[in-house]
Amino acid sequence: MDKRIDWRYLDLRRPERRLIFEVQTTVEHAMREFWRKQGFIELHSPKLMGSASESGAELFKVEYFDRTAYLAQSPQFYKQMAMAAGFGRVFEVGPVFRANPSFTSRHDTEFTSVDVEISWIDSHEDVMAFEEAWLAHVLEGVAREHGEIVEKTFGSQVVVPSLPFPRITLANAKEMLREQGVPGVGGQLDLDPVSERALSELVKERYGHEFAFVTDYPKSVRPFYHMRHAADAGLTKSFDLLWRGLELTTGAQREHRYEQLVAQASEKGVETESIQYYLDFFRFGCPPHGGFGFGLTRLLMRLLAQDNVREVTFLYRGPHRLTP
Repeated sequence: MDKRIDWRYLDLRRPERRLIFEVQTTVEHAMREFWRKQGFIELHSPKLMGSASESGAELFKVEYFDRTAYLAQSPQFYKQMAMAAGFGRVFEVGPVFRANPSFTSRHDTEFTSVDVEISWIDSHEDVMAFEEAWLAHVLEGVAREHGEIVEKTFGSQVVVPSLPFPRITLANAKEMLREQGVPGVGGQLDLDPVSERALSELVKERYGHEFAFVTDYPKSVRPFYHMRHAADAGLTKSFDLLWRGLELTTGAQREHRYEQLVAQASEKGVETESIQYYLDFFRFGCPPHGGFGFGLTRLLMRLLAQDNVREVTFLYRGPHRLTP
């Protein structure tokens, strides 16, 4: 794989490698087609930030004139600013950066993130309902344009999913896994890759579905801006979307009430002084809203039955890869 990336311009001459990016083009076109029909506005948020967002983990520092800047991990704060500005529905497709020293098949230090934020929601259920309809539209477009050649080339069938996707609370998911004897589930606050794969298999068996939303994660494993359940403040109105054993999406309803947001930030130990600009977005009113972030390369990995994000990234960036 490393040798192929060293000579990527030759590697990409192979027809099956070109097909990956033809499919990617169809995927992004179908995404935008759906967004446009739903009245979304496209954003291009800055990738240089003056302060660390959230916990400050996994940040790249950059020399910026006489001070330090940071490469953006996510457009999250700016998507929410657009909600406070009254944009209603927004999306962005753009690069994000994670100083993650992992060498797994699904991690990279720069990747294309697909982000969505929606105002005037009642709960995270509205966000999930949007995402599943959007994904069904995207996969329908891929099946129509490339279904036959994808199956012939990669042995992967493009399945247009039925709606709605199964929804399983994290507590119920862990119980399902314990019943199947999956090791280590009891002590986990989140699902590890082994559990994600096992849960996807169980969902396929029980529900006949490739997708599953896992909902209601504890506040300890979610960012401070995720809204808490009124009936159980220890749980958040959040979700992950699994597809074919891989986490594709993280999403939630956001906390839009200024005082509550400040309280949750303090509770999580977030230094609020450096993110006061973000907190100010909510001082003069903001509609109830939520959204999700989505890894484009992870979608392509599963769609095309590839084993590594390196295969579906035009030019991969990792801890030891800055060329070509």
